[in-house]
Amino acid sequence: MDGLTHLDPEGRVRMVDVGEKPLTRRVALAEGRIRMRRATLDAIREGEVEKGEALAVARLAAIQGAKAASALIPLCHPIPLDAVDVVLEAEETPPAYRLSVRASAEWRTGVEMEAMAGVAAGLLALYDMCKAIDRGMTLGPIRLLEKRGGRSGTWKADAK
Repeated sequence: MDGLTHLDPEGRVRMVDVGEKPLTRRVALAEGRIRMRRATLDAIREGEVEKGEALAVARLAAIQGAKAASALIPLCHPIPLDAVDVVLEAEETPPAYRLSVRASAEWRTGVEMEAMAGVAAGLLALYDMCKAIDRGMTLGPIRLLEKRGGRSGTWKADAK
């Protein structure tokens, strides 16, 4: 079972004990996309989504999703986040919004799950805000772009 830290010596699932690990600065950046019809992209841009300010709701959902990661993911530790930054960018071809989340904390374990949970929640909220005009929107992929801090140091995703 070497390398599988969420399993005990008998192979049973467990939450890893991080109590003895030192506090270090942790930062993670994740991204995802929601693809949509051109008319949907235009409606969001022009503020014509009937439910209201779609991008503001997506931004708030991304922040809340990052904060709620440990409630959603069974073996994820609750982490006192220092900051959650959300960026939403329209993309023309194919029509989409790219949502990125940077999560940071001074803690004993990383914030990758918080960044990715934030992306998922933000994209789902944008879908919810716009589903009346475009139920065919697609989400994903969601991926980790970078993580810094902790024993394993810095990791960056390959360029796509």
